[in-house]
Parts: sequence; structure tokens; C-alpha cells
Amino acid sequence: MDFNLSNEQQMIRSMAREFAQKELIPNAAKLDETSDYSILKGNLKKMAELGLMGMNIPGEYGGSQVGSIAYSLALTEIGRACASTAVTMSVTNMVNEIILEFGTEEQKKKYIPKLCSGEYVAASFGLTENCAGSDPLSMRTSAIKDRDDYLINGSKIFITSAEYGDIVIVWAVTNKEVKRDKGLSAFIVERGTPGYSVGKSEHKMGQRGSATNELSFTDCRVPGKNLLGKENDAYRIALTELAGGRIGVGSLAIGIGLAAIEFATAYAKERVQFGEPIANFEAIQWMIADSYTELEAAQLLILRAAFLKEKGLPFRKEASMGKLFATEAANRACYQAVQILGGYGYVSEYPVERFYRDVRVTTLYEGTSEIQRLVIAKSILNEGGR
Repeated sequence: MDFNLSNEQQMIRSMAREFAQKELIPNAAKLDETSDYSILKGNLKKMAELGLMGMNIPGEYGGSQVGSIAYSLALTEIGRACASTAVTMSVTNMVNEIILEFGTEEQKKKYIPKLCSGEYVAASFGLTENCAGSDPLSMRTSAIKDRDDYLINGSKIFITSAEYGDIVIVWAVTNKEVKRDKGLSAFIVERGTPGYSVGKSEHKMGQRGSATNELSFTDCRVPGKNLLGKENDAYRIALTELAGGRIGVGSLAIGIGLAAIEFATAYAKERVQFGEPIANFEAIQWMIADSYTELEAAQLLILRAAFLKEKGLPFRKEASMGKLFATEAANRACYQAVQILGGYGYVSEYPVERFYRDVRVTTLYEGTSEIQRLVIAKSILNEGGR
């Protein structure tokens, strides 16, 4: 088993790291403090120019097609610098992949190049509702056929990038007479479509530089040609793409955790108590050792899932394993980083306070840790273990 990265993968990771250090880190605290989305959009435009917004998209549609492993490595580097930018990158890449896999040729040519180039600054994934979070089959948003169009009515919550995203993929019930897993459809809805409105950005604990909005649809007329895939077959689309999204969230969580424990380690070498650096104390050394070990293991799990995806092999269970372990390990690493800094870890003068807030949501979005455990357990019970 070869754990070495290819030259291309190493180059992409280095490129993402250099960009993150030069462009993202200097403005990350300001973006968090002000929620000035012009900063974020400027970052995203530059990232599109580097090929980071369509990393699994073929060149004929404007993508860089470097593979899932390189994507995971790059997203970790972006997450290490700015979680708000990383989650926007993750969701936009996911939407690009959905359209690539399930869209018509017309849809691919119309939307993917604009997302890859940065002409469209971001895209959104409109699945969650107030009554349908972990249980998407309980959604109430509906889409009724009206001649060649569909009329969408309902609402979505906690939608990343909706405030400035140019398109959103919306899931809706199109057949109420069958089991919901057979009656959901997905639609590409463009910004400015009559009947589609975006609510205010939520005031969040962390990742404040990324907008999270409620969406409302009131007789929103969407052309039939914007149906994604087949009518009543969108539950399968959601399951497929959420697995890929979990690789993204796990990758960015690892980046946050690494940023936190790296800062705390450097601090421990400089902070003197009882006449010597606190890095000399066993209690601190164990926090550092445990955090790095868990994050290293987390990255191996995530890269394994990315490898399977890249090879076209089943990866849903592995993605859930990676997302579960990576996000919880990153939360523990950020906790330990705050603990190492003591009172300084609790104030915004030092970045670990932001890392601690930013990492918390990673165990919630793209499926909570509890949902990941259900996915993993069901997969093992149905498949008979490994």
C-alpha cells in the first residue's frame, strides 16, 4: 500500500497552502468579525482562477479535474486558514459535481463553466427544512407541474451561500401519492427567479464569514428544463452527493483542527510558567500528542474515502466514517488548543477562539455525528461488516 502523494497532488496542496497563507489568513479574523461578504467573494474569485472551484470537473466544462484526493488536500489547506471560505468552496464544488453527474448537456454547459470560472461566485444546496433536517423525507416544499414548468412553494433553512450564490439546487416533493423516497425531485433555481427570495443571514456561533440563509418559494416558476435528473428520483441524488460532501466537511474540519493545535504548540514553546516553557510539562505534551495523532488518523480515513470515490468504487460508509472521526477529532483538538492557551484561548486576540467556534458546526452540517453512526451501522449490518 503506497501512501505517497503524486507530484501533482503535492503541487496542488502546496499551491492551496501558499494561497491560503498569503490571501486568506490576513483577512480571516476581519471576515469573521464583520461578515463582510465582499472579502469572501474576492477570495472565491481568486480561487476560481486557481481551479479550486471545479476540482472534479473535466476541462471541457472549465474544471481542473485533479481528483478527489487533491480536492481533499486543497480543502484542508483552505480550512486551515479560513473555515468560512472553505465551506463555500466545498458546497460549490459539490453543486458542480451534482450537475456534472445528473444534469443534461444543456445544464452542464450553461452552469458549470460559470461556477468554475468564478462568473458565478458560489452555489447552494437547498435540502434542509425546519421539519426535514436529518430526515429529508419529511420535507414539505412542493413542485407542481404546470404545462412545461414547475411551480415551487415552500421554504428551506440553513442554506450556505444563498445570499450571494447565483444558483441553488432545490429539492421538492413532486408526487405525494408514493413513498417520499420515490416522490422527490431536484431543480436548478437561478438567483432573481420570480417567487424565489432569500432571507437574512443567520447570526451564528462560528463561520460567520459565510452566509447561511432561509429560502422562500411562492409560486416560483421554474422551467421544466431545469429539472435535475429524472422526476421523482432526487432522493438518490441527495444520498449520492451528501456522501461526497462529507469528504469535504471532514477535510475542512481537519484543517481547522490543525490550525488550532499548531498555534497552541507554538504558544506552548514560548509561554513560561514555573520557570520553564509549558511545552516541557507532560500534561501539555499529551494534549499535543493526542491531537496530532487523532488528526493524522482522521486524514487517513478521509483520504481513503476520497481514494475510493476517485476510483469509482462505493465510498458512502467510508465517507461517513471519515466525516464522523475527523469532525469530532477536530473539535477535540480545538478544545485542547484553548486549554493550552488558558485564558488567552478564550479571547479573540488569539485565533484559537475563532477556530473553536468555527469547528463546532462540522459535527452538525452534512449530517450530524449521530446520523453518520446510523449510516455506518446500517452499512455494516447490511453488508456483513468489512
